Amino acid sequence: MSHRAWKKGPEETAGAPSSGAPDFLTVEEAAALLRVNRKTLYESIRLGQVPGIVRLGRVLRIRRSALVNWMPGNSGPALGEMKP
Repeated sequence: MSHRAWKKGPEETAGAPSSGAPDFLTVEEAAALLRVNRKTLYESIRLGQVPGIVRLGRVLRIRRSALVNWMPGNSGPALGEMKP
């Protein structure tokens, strides 16, 4: 039995979206991408702290490109924290 080593192609490298990646994410998908709790992300969306939000009635979607370009870091408050 032979084992085949899988190699990552250029489209599968970290930080680069694969060709099959959706343009819009659910809140659950975005929370996983940001590595935050879903409730924390909902609160940050309510406070207007997250870019790329699209509301379709009661449905929320987040534009992947806006979220990836935004990725909060050490330069600002954590998700859910109020600015002084």
